[in-house]
Amino acid sequence: MDGNQPIIDEFRANGGRVGGPFEGASLLLLTTRGRNSGWPHTTPAVHLRDGARYLVFATNAGASHHPDWYHNLLAHPQVTFEIGASGAAEGLRTYAARAVPLAGEERDHWYGVQERAVPRFRAYREATSRVIPVVALHPIDLAGDPALARAGGAHLLAAHAQLRDQLAEVRAVLDGPGPDGVPETRATLGEQLRQHCLAYCHGLRMHHISENGAFTALEDAFPHLAQVIGRLREEHRAVEESLTELAALLDQGPNAARERLRAQLERTVAGLEEHFAREEAELLPALVMSRPG
Repeated sequence: MDGNQPIIDEFRANGGRVGGPFEGASLLLLTTRGRNSGWPHTTPAVHLRDGARYLVFATNAGASHHPDWYHNLLAHPQVTFEIGASGAAEGLRTYAARAVPLAGEERDHWYGVQERAVPRFRAYREATSRVIPVVALHPIDLAGDPALARAGGAHLLAAHAQLRDQLAEVRAVLDGPGPDGVPETRATLGEQLRQHCLAYCHGLRMHHISENGAFTALEDAFPHLAQVIGRLREEHRAVEESLTELAALLDQGPNAARERLRAQLERTVAGLEEHFAREEAELLPALVMSRPG
């Protein structure tokens, strides 16, 4: 298990608050897209607020190399982060954001600010010869950028099309023989099926993580969509539970029973096309018309 998972679980269970060595720290959960795998990776990060943006520090506890999440966001600057809301009863808010590494004097200034506020950041700096990156997370603002809202609509359609194609590939492997009609060995076919299922599961999970962040910006820009977005979030949670069950089957290895995989896959995607259609019918008009408020 990821060593950060207990912190992540505690953060989510307690509205952004954790105990232990991070008690009282200004934490957020940063989710990046793996630069090689494309799979989502979530890590806790100390942040510093600067107006509308959030600054995070790639200290890696003073290690000689940058953390993986930093390399991920260089490859894929569109990220998502979760942070405790201002009111104790509000829980977490999730934001889609653009990650921009700071450079030169600006980077030096903000690392110095953090170092003076939290002394261990000086120890991190002194422990390594590398320049520790400082990254600004800029939450997307659909109300202030109509072009971004329209681009979001186009991205939604493209993502849905890609997921439909991936699902068709998984079903083709489930239903068909090996290449050129020659039956493959059970192990080879099982591993092929497993890899297709994993690709689909992680693609769908990454899509929903990104959407959950975008939903916050949509609610801020288009308040009349709040009820619809609430329903879409609930549907995301239901799909996530099914994905977890499917992943457990895939962890059994390439010889997991095909019929069990088929049944769980169909439970996972049941209603997904209706969910996609609801998003397209309810969200696209607002994004394309782009008249916030």
